[in-house]
Amino acid sequence: MIVAIAVTQPQAPARQARRNSPMYRAWQRYRKNWFAVAGLIWVIIFFIIGIIGPWIAPYSYTYADFLHMHSGPSWQHWFGTDTVGYDVFSQILYSIRYALEIALGATCVSFLIGVILGLWAGLAGGIIDVIVMRAVDFMFALPSFFFALILMVLLGKGIFPMILAIGVPGWAGYARLIRSLVLAMRNGEMVEAARALGASQWHIARRYMFPNVVGSMVVSLAFGIPYDLTAQAGLSIVGMGLNPPMPSFGNMLAQAGANILGFPWLLYFPAGVFAITLLSFLFVADGLQEAFNPKGGV
Repeated sequence: MIVAIAVTQPQAPARQARRNSPMYRAWQRYRKNWFAVAGLIWVIIFFIIGIIGPWIAPYSYTYADFLHMHSGPSWQHWFGTDTVGYDVFSQILYSIRYALEIALGATCVSFLIGVILGLWAGLAGGIIDVIVMRAVDFMFALPSFFFALILMVLLGKGIFPMILAIGVPGWAGYARLIRSLVLAMRNGEMVEAARALGASQWHIARRYMFPNVVGSMVVSLAFGIPYDLTAQAGLSIVGMGLNPPMPSFGNMLAQAGANILGFPWLLYFPAGVFAITLLSFLFVADGLQEAFNPKGGV
């Protein structure tokens, strides 16, 4: 009995400390939102399919079954075939991978540029802050989709050009968010004490600023990914996306629009998967916003 007590006593404070941690409390708030949990499950499945999709696809995206063009859903082609004979189910699996590569790459580009400029403007202040914020105002005044079209014309088609075309115009929102958070903490006691001890701006940003804005940045990233997915599809619909036969949701939706009356499955399946994915990312973002909100429950 004495040994059992000696073993279990140290575990109770550790368990209590874990339950009092910010991440645990955030998860408790997140799991109360059933839409956010369902969205997270679909997002995880979406990521898994994006990784293993090409290996589980029944056909290659370059294989065209000319004997079954315009074929409806069947055991041979679960989601039917398109006007060329491509298997729609396989096209969707490949499209998920390319959509993830482009959306995540573009979000990372926007995020890195925005964080660097936002931290720099918030910490430096003065003329640097003015220049960065005027650049932010210019980016907000110029439609980002129009900017992406210009970049695609200059860079050409492909995965990497699309990442840059979508990612470069999207940094302004992250920069404005990070700057506002930094300004709220710049004159705080921790930052003032660090300056008094001779800490550099980089040390202050890394040690004191960045950890306190992680929650807001995670929420902003979660909202940014569905926007980048939509931008990628929009570029493909107007003919500035991936070159066929490389599949993408935008290419499939553009083809479906011209054949919706005769071959509705060309629209229903890719549009359904795309719509559920966007909603799932938005549910996840909404759940994260509630989880990291200090006014939330738990």
